[in-house]
Amino acid sequence: MSTAGALLYLLLVGLLVAGMLSIVFHTLRTGISPMPTSAKVRRQLLTLLPPELEGTLLELGSGWGTLAFALADHCPRARVVAFELSPLPLAFSRLRQRLAPRPNLQLVREDFFRASFSGASAVVCYLFPGAMLRLAPKLSEELAPGTRILSHTFALRGWKPLRTLVVDDLYRTPIYLYEVPPRHESTGPADKEPGR
Repeated sequence: MSTAGALLYLLLVGLLVAGMLSIVFHTLRTGISPMPTSAKVRRQLLTLLPPELEGTLLELGSGWGTLAFALADHCPRARVVAFELSPLPLAFSRLRQRLAPRPNLQLVREDFFRASFSGASAVVCYLFPGAMLRLAPKLSEELAPGTRILSHTFALRGWKPLRTLVVDDLYRTPIYLYEVPPRHESTGPADKEPGR
């Protein structure tokens, strides 16, 4: 092997190792590794979103982009904002976006817990139980009543789904459809609990 070939090989191995370490680091940081959404799950999930959806559709934890691109294709009038913290999967998604652009897809490296959900038309997520528990109050506080939330595999504890689909796959993957419930607004000081 030539010197240039050996250097290229070492560079590629170094990039691969760095990429894998970054995935491990972000998995430990966030509590979940970037997992692609299977084709069967994507197809079923998309049946719960109207193709004419407009506004902003948020995907929380887009990983390798398998679902983000499907959402952008399925809802061409919506602006799909896909959040991912892990650099390697995000770089893969950005490369795919360069090669086959979706004008309505925006890939963002940001912690979605720090982002505003205000004004979103729908939210889609594939997270883990701890994140769903932490996410529930943010969804109810920042999203308008009636906003659709789709989660695959993990339910929102304390929320009643409008519909649950079970995908005919190896894992019998559940997909939960929720709507943000109406807010109960206080009418004044008389509504406060005694002692508060």
